[in-house]
Amino acid sequence: MIVVVSINMKEFKIAAGPDIISRGFVYMRESGDLISEAQVLISKHLEKVLERKTNQWSEIKNEITETLAPFLYERTKRRPMILPIIMEI
Repeated sequence: MIVVVSINMKEFKIAAGPDIISRGFVYMRESGDLISEAQVLISKHLEKVLERKTNQWSEIKNEITETLAPFLYERTKRRPMILPIIMEI
């Protein structure tokens, strides 16, 4: 599962995304609700991290992984590999 987020590092805000791309984990057309909930969850947690004015990529990526992994396991009983991709604007 790939999570792509564009972040404006001057304003410490999410510019676009998060977009979630899934290959082999869940069928995207049947799991729209799961993906939508995951996007909202990631957005809320990233906003909290960005409020601290952090520009540490590792902290931002860890927040995505640590937020998404338990949520996905709880909902699907699967543990997909999560690859966060952060694009700076």
